[in-house]
Amino acid sequence: MTDFLEKTFRLKEHQTDVRTEILAGITTFMTMAYILAVNPGILSAAGMDAGAVFTATALGACLGTLLMALFSNYPFALAPGMGLNAFFAYTVVGQMGYSWQIALAAVFVEGILFIVLSLTKVREALFNSIPPALKFGVTSGIGLFITFIGLQNSKLVVAGPTLVGLYPFKAALADGTFWSTGIGALLALIGILLTAVMMTKKVPGGILVGILVTWGLGMICELTGIYVPNPKLGMFSVMPSFANGISVPSLAPTFMQLDFSVIFTFNFITIMLSFMFVDLFDTLGTLIGVASKAKMLDKDGKLPKIEGALLADSIATTGGALLGTSTVTTFVESSAGVAVGGRTGLTAVTVAVLFFLSLFFAPIFLAIPAFATAPALVIVGFLMVSSLLNVDFDDMTEAIPAFVAAVAMPFMYSISEGISMGVISYVAINLLSGEYKNKKTSWIVYVLAVIFILKYIYV
Repeated sequence: MTDFLEKTFRLKEHQTDVRTEILAGITTFMTMAYILAVNPGILSAAGMDAGAVFTATALGACLGTLLMALFSNYPFALAPGMGLNAFFAYTVVGQMGYSWQIALAAVFVEGILFIVLSLTKVREALFNSIPPALKFGVTSGIGLFITFIGLQNSKLVVAGPTLVGLYPFKAALADGTFWSTGIGALLALIGILLTAVMMTKKVPGGILVGILVTWGLGMICELTGIYVPNPKLGMFSVMPSFANGISVPSLAPTFMQLDFSVIFTFNFITIMLSFMFVDLFDTLGTLIGVASKAKMLDKDGKLPKIEGALLADSIATTGGALLGTSTVTTFVESSAGVAVGGRTGLTAVTVAVLFFLSLFFAPIFLAIPAFATAPALVIVGFLMVSSLLNVDFDDMTEAIPAFVAAVAMPFMYSISEGISMGVISYVAINLLSGEYKNKKTSWIVYVLAVIFILKYIYV
């Protein structure tokens, strides 16, 4: 067996061994397993069946990660991406009013186009055409957006006289809702603090541990009567139900449920472009960033065999849409496995196997409440916002568009609006200030700006 693994993954050539690779795979899985609890919660807000989404999430992650190992022999893991799932549920379905079936169709088409672009190396060229400031601004904006969603889902932030405000603990005590929504909000706050401390201490799988500890506190509160489930308030029992035994939730409610009825409309194209834009540099940025930490880049700063990695990502996105989940992408948490020595596809295979085994623990993952997953959303949001530090704030033509893209997402409650505003402001500021003469901005950016302007005029 060891000889087979050595021959398949060329372990000695990459200065690693079976034990190190498996340990790296377990570490990576621990750091990203939170998606199994978070993704069903987010996509269920779009009306999708949580059980089916859980199964699609696990299978999509398993498929994508196996393809990564097969096509590139890299230790990178894939799963439905944070931010992309929020765009799917809260913007395309929640704000724009499309069905989740149409949103899945947009993800599927995006995946097909990316397969073609990956095979022709156009995807890499597209990534290089986007100004770095916009990449950092959009990434930061998605971080702010999912943080806001986490705070809302946990009821720490609620609607108020000033549009939004802190949960009214005193008023909730008076009307009795505190023992449902109020306890959930308090537990979310405790979970955020605990997760932050674990991240500070570099505890392996700190985000997942934060979810489990917060959930454990919730179960204790429910057993002691401190937390009272109230479905009318969206506060359900946090106790896992094994009434149906250990079974895998059916994929039927989401499998092959794509709606192509509006595929040729302008709005569908803009939705698909928004998915593409985010996925484009999210994947490439993650690949380059994690590979850099593992010293896998060549002397020119490029990642060898990146075409295989991009193809795996593209096929996983298409397969994920058919299964019934939002865009599957490479996870930055792969860096956790790389940090403990993962260097080959054996690390990825280990992650894929663990995602498959997680299917048989669905009752546990599906019982995790929104207030327990809120810490994951907030901390992941924080990690994404830090990319804004890479923007040169002395250059206003770069910094202002990045800032616009970042703040537009949470304030307009839409990732696509942030992308549109960022691109339009970048082109407008550079054209009107005359700074475009000193830059080699790709024509693709100008075309995107025109498309987004037309969207506001005609949609």
